[in-house]
Amino acid sequence: MPQFFFNKKLILLLVSIILLVALIGFSMRDRDKLTWPEQFIQDTTGWAQNVFNKPVSAVTRFVENLGDLQHTYDENKKLKARLDEYVQLKTEVQELSEENEDLRKTLDKKDSLREYESIQATVIGRDPDQMWHELIRINKGKLQGVEKNMAVITADGLIGKVKTPGQFSSTVELLTSVDTTNRVSAIVQGDDKAYGIIEGFDEEKGLLMLKRIPYDKKIKKNSYVITSGYGGIFPRGLPIGKVVDVKIDQNGLNQTAYVQPSTDFYDINNVMVLERKVAGKEAEIQDEGQE
Repeated sequence: MPQFFFNKKLILLLVSIILLVALIGFSMRDRDKLTWPEQFIQDTTGWAQNVFNKPVSAVTRFVENLGDLQHTYDENKKLKARLDEYVQLKTEVQELSEENEDLRKTLDKKDSLREYESIQATVIGRDPDQMWHELIRINKGKLQGVEKNMAVITADGLIGKVKTPGQFSSTVELLTSVDTTNRVSAIVQGDDKAYGIIEGFDEEKGLLMLKRIPYDKKIKKNSYVITSGYGGIFPRGLPIGKVVDVKIDQNGLNQTAYVQPSTDFYDINNVMVLERKVAGKEAEIQDEGQE
């Protein structure tokens, strides 16, 4: 009996295999229509795939979007860094261009001061609070030939004189200083020259005050003011500025001309320290004697 059941199972297995092969062969034939079991299985499988495909696709797209967002963030971060570098580079180029132009103007100025020795210097220090309009510090000192009371100019004109020379650097007192002893003998150019003294700075107006001009001198606005050379410190002919206003003093004997400086005292970078030659002094004394 057990042998019979064993043979029955074997026969059933063989029949199932034969039917399976037959069904596979039948389904693989090139047919225009499917049987209803095949159609049912195909539709059921397609529906299941469609049901699961939507959430899976949504999750996949979400993950891909997160990746793209991260990639975009990284690219944006890199672009911002490059943009910051570009802005910094542009600023440096502009600053170097301005410095180069300032240096060229300063060097060109040397041609009009042939009778004087000049020392090129750079501003290295300035008090940002109380002494901004009083003093500056330059990178040249006694070892480079700088001495006390030497005139200091920019490419645009006179700015002051050496107050305290050191071995490697020096302090320059500006024309805008409130020091009452800081004076410059000057000339107002015109048909009738007028002499006076640069003595003081009007901080409210931002103008130099040219005092002690005789009351009978007619001063025209926009007349240029230059150094006279009479003080023995500043060479003759250095630009100081131009007249923008004139007022009679209280005593009525003199008048004061308000002078717009030719140099921007707020922004000073490159300067020249001038050393007058003996021949230059002698020639100037002769000229002054003739006048």
